[in-house]
Formats: sequence, C-alpha cells, structure tokens
Amino acid sequence: MSARSIGGSSPLSLSKSAATTCSSLLRELQEIWDEIGECDTDRDKMLLQLEQECLDIYRRKVERSRNCKAELLQSLAASEAEIAGLSSALGEQISYPRFDNMKENLRQQISIINPTLDILRLKKQERIKEIAEAEFHIAQICAEISGDDQVNRDKIQVDELDLTINKLRGLESHLQELQSERNLRVQKVNSHISSIHDLSVVMSLDFKKIMTEIHPSLVDPAIGQSKSISNETLARLTNELNLLKKEKQQRLLKLQKLGSTLFELWNLMDTTVEEQQKFKHVTCLTASDIDGVFTQGCLSFDVIEQTEVEVARLNDLKASKMRELIFKRQSELEEIYNVVHMDVDSEKARQILTTLLESGSIDLSDLLSSMDDQVAKAKEQAQSRKEILDKVEKWKHAADEESWLDEYERDENRYSAGRGVHKNLKRAEKARILVSKIPSLVESLTAKVRAWELEKGMPFIYNKTPLLRTLEEFNISRQEKEEEKRRSREQRKLQEQLATEQEALFGSKSAVKKPLAQSTYSNTMVATPNGGRLRTPSTGLGISRGKDRRVSGKAGSVIPINYVALPKDDRCS
Repeated sequence: MSARSIGGSSPLSLSKSAATTCSSLLRELQEIWDEIGECDTDRDKMLLQLEQECLDIYRRKVERSRNCKAELLQSLAASEAEIAGLSSALGEQISYPRFDNMKENLRQQISIINPTLDILRLKKQERIKEIAEAEFHIAQICAEISGDDQVNRDKIQVDELDLTINKLRGLESHLQELQSERNLRVQKVNSHISSIHDLSVVMSLDFKKIMTEIHPSLVDPAIGQSKSISNETLARLTNELNLLKKEKQQRLLKLQKLGSTLFELWNLMDTTVEEQQKFKHVTCLTASDIDGVFTQGCLSFDVIEQTEVEVARLNDLKASKMRELIFKRQSELEEIYNVVHMDVDSEKARQILTTLLESGSIDLSDLLSSMDDQVAKAKEQAQSRKEILDKVEKWKHAADEESWLDEYERDENRYSAGRGVHKNLKRAEKARILVSKIPSLVESLTAKVRAWELEKGMPFIYNKTPLLRTLEEFNISRQEKEEEKRRSREQRKLQEQLATEQEALFGSKSAVKKPLAQSTYSNTMVATPNGGRLRTPSTGLGISRGKDRRVSGKAGSVIPINYVALPKDDRCS
C-alpha cells in the first residue's frame, strides 16, 4: 500500500478537519522520510503498522459502544423487570410506555421509564415501612403475651415479594385484635391487682412484696416498660388471688368461730358491756359474709391472735365460775317449777349436783349444757301448763268467792246499817254470778287436763297432787254441800209447818221467841246431815283460808204425831 493511496482514502467517514489533519500529518511524515532516506519497503511497513493501529483504535471504540448499548438494553430490561416485580409485589397494575416502534433511542426509553420505576420504588419502601411497623407491633404484643424479651425492630424481616394492600390490611386487623386482647389483659391485670390490694389491706399483708414476687413490673415498671400481661403473670395473679380469697375465708371462719365462742363465754359469765366493746370488731363479723368484709386489718394475724388469747383467758375464768353458773341454772329451774306448781325435789337435785362437782367425773361444760337443756324443757313444760294454770286460778277465785258468799249469807247482820254494807252487797251479787259458772268452769278445766295428760302421757301434778283428783274431790264436796243445803231447807220448812200447826191448836204464846233467822240458823247447824269436811279449791290446793267447818248431827228432831209430809223444794234459795 503506497502512502498516497493511504493518504487519499479513508476507511471511516471523518469530519473535514480530522481528514485535513491526518493528510497533513501523512505529508509531513513523507517529507521526513524523504529527508531521512527511508526506503519504500520500510515506509510501507510503517504505514501498514499505522493503519493497523488505527483499526485497533476503531475496533476498541466500536466494542465499547457495543458494550454500552448492551448495558443500556440490559438496564432497560432490568427496569421493565423491576417494574413488573414491583407491580406483582404491590399487587397493583402499573401502566408504562411500550417501545415497540423503536422511534426512541435507548437512552430516551430509559429516561421515560425511570420516573415510573422511581414511583414504584418509593411506594415499595413506604409499604415495607408500614408492614414492618405492623409486624413489629404484632411481635411486640405477642412478646408481651408470651412473656419474652422486648422485640428488636432491626430483626423484623419483611417479605418483599408480598407487599400487597391485602397483606397490610390483614396485619392491621390482626394487630387490632391483639391490641384488644392486650387491653383486656391490662384490665384483667389491673382488676387482679386491685382485688389483691383490697385483700392485703383486709389481712394486713405486704402488698408490694406479693406483687414483686409475681412480677417486678407490677410494682415499679421501668422507664418505657408497661405492666406485664403475659400468660404466666396472669396465671400467677389468678393463683395468688384465689389463695388470698381462700385465706380470707379461713380467717373469717376462724374469727366467726372465736366470736361465737366469745358470745357464749360472755353470756355464761355475764361480762360487762364495756369489756365486750373491746372485741366488738370481732363479734360484728359473726353475721358477715366474705364479700361484706373490707375493713382495714380486720382479718390480720394480730386480731386473730388477740382474740385467741382473750378466748383462752375467758376459758380459764369459765372453769372457776362454772360451779356458780350450774347452781344458778338450778335456781332458775326451781323457780320455773315453783311458778307453775310443778313438783320437784330441790334439795335432792342440789345434793346430786354437789356430788358430781366434787367427784370431778363429769365435764362442767357438758353439765352446764345439760342444765340449759333442762331449763329449756322446763320452760316448754311451763308454757304447755300455762292455759290450764290460768283456768285453775279462775276456778280457785270462783271457789273462794263461793266460800265468802256462804259466810256472808250466814251473817244475820249483813243487812244492818254500817260501813262496807254497800260494797258487800255488790260483791255478793258478783259472787253469785261467778258461782253459777263454777260447774262449766270445772268441766272445761277437767277436759283440758285430760287432753293434756293424753298428749303428754303423764298426770298433771299441781302442788304434789294430781289435779284431776283434786277436781273430783271438789265436785264431790260441792255435791255434799248442795245436799246439805237441800236438807237444811227441808228441815226449815218442817219446823215452820210444825210451828203453824201448834199455833192453830194451842194459840200463840206470849213468850218472846227468837228471831226466825237466828232460829233457822241454829236448827240448821244442829240438824245438818253427816257431811264431813267441806273441800274448796283453796283447801284442796294447799291454800288455807280459815278453819274447816264441820257439821254433824242427824235430822233427828222429834216430829209430832200429826205431822203431815210436804213436798220437797229443791230450788236454790
């Protein structure tokens, strides 16, 4: 290849200035070679070498350009792939320009697609941040529930292949559920803490110590730390609460038992109200339920210990006073029996009690309890006898009024002027009404007594005598008395008839006779039939009302030969 041909031809299209420069440089090189005297062979070699070097430079430049094009194509493809990946991850349909007609060069295409890619990248970062935040809070709440350590935010790994809005909403929904559960747990923890505090106050327990043993955060949470709501903490709180409730129940039952014992001991020993007031805070618990006890320290160990000491002291005193209480119950028993007229051997009963106490063979509490049972039984018996005793009192009063009326009617001077005559007339009028009711009263009383004896299976004893026998004797005595009155009336009529006949035969005598009433009374006293002792309720029931009146004699007055029997008059005078 000659220098001219090289200088005159160019394998590449060059700008005018560049071609001019190459030609001028080639001419200058030829001139130098001419001056040097280089041969044509050497010149051809050097020109060939120069041409080869130029080709190498062009080739390298083309290769670099080809690589640049490949890189741009690869970048464009990568951008499109990234857009597709982001669209899939975000779950969104992204529209961006397509370059099928190839009007834009590669750089233009890249510049067109890059804004869309930047938007998707920004949306991806925001979505990753939102999902990471939700997952962090979820992990944090789950850690609180499980009781694990605090979650490190940097350890949260987000699946970048699934950044859809549905996933975010699912995480947010789950987070809301966990937040609701955490709120419920917080409320439950606070409720348990409050209940444990109340129980600690009632029983004087160390609340802070109890809470610290369960979990330190329940007493003094660290900065930025909330109260523990873990399953373990809730389980410990629930267990502690149940134990404290059980302990409260046991202490309450113990104090209620001690309070009842105090009441019994106070009643036994007649303890003053002032001394009882010292343990009023204990005795007021005897009727309380577990939910109604909330006074500070009312179930503390100190209160229980003080109450136990007081009960022990009273038990010691009870032993020394038991003898006195037993005999007091015996006196009460005797008083009940005396009031209702029941037969009881008080002296023998006291001897038996003395023997038992001196022998020491019986428990004093059991003996006192037995005495209490006897007193209760005696009161019950007294109550069952009350109705009959009331009727007995009415009967006794009616019988007493009958006796008084008999005495009153025998008095010849009952109508004489004097003090009290008017009152006696009124009393006699009332007594006659009352006496007329005696038969029905006795009959009703007898029926009541028989019903009582049938129910109880024992005789009704009144002042050591069966009341039915007393009533029968009273009825017999009253019948004898009525018979005596009837005979007296008949004798009086016979005497009056005899006197009338004598006056008709012999005429009236001038001698002064005794008043008829006095004579009748005398004749009655002489001529009454054999009646024996006249019984009244007062005499029959052991109550003395004067000397017994006895009447004797026979109806043996001499009856004249010309005596004419008259019909008997049984009417009551």
